[in-house]
Amino acid sequence: MQKCYLALGCFWKPEEKFKSQKGIIDTEVGYAGGYKSKVTYEEVCQGNTGHAEIVRLSFDEKIITYEKILELFFKMHDPTQKDMQFPDVGTQYRSEIFYDNDEQKKIAIKVKDNFNKVYNNKIETNISPIKNYCKAEEYHQRYIEKNRR
Repeated sequence: MQKCYLALGCFWKPEEKFKSQKGIIDTEVGYAGGYKSKVTYEEVCQGNTGHAEIVRLSFDEKIITYEKILELFFKMHDPTQKDMQFPDVGTQYRSEIFYDNDEQKKIAIKVKDNFNKVYNNKIETNISPIKNYCKAEEYHQRYIEKNRR
């Protein structure tokens, strides 16, 4: 089992979309990429911690590859928007792939380059090593599932 960490705007919808994919074993929403090891939603929303809202995926690479997950990532949001996913604006809503090892970095660069050709070199997605990941508060976990009416 592998893990990956993806920022693509508000974490609620991507978590919902990814958890339905075959091979995704578990999802968790959280924050990563900032300056502190522990943060709260309120701190992240102020926009000065450097964290992005992310979805952490645990997946079975025999069923779904990291490359396939990244292809889905680029199709699930607008990677040409910088520091936002309309209507959410702020650095915490940026598009970013956080890699866990050199192989993930290599694949992320390859997939981004392929999509950059499609988007006429307008991709704003960052590729960075994972740092300062912390799980979001419990009320954010599976938010859409918990709040269906």
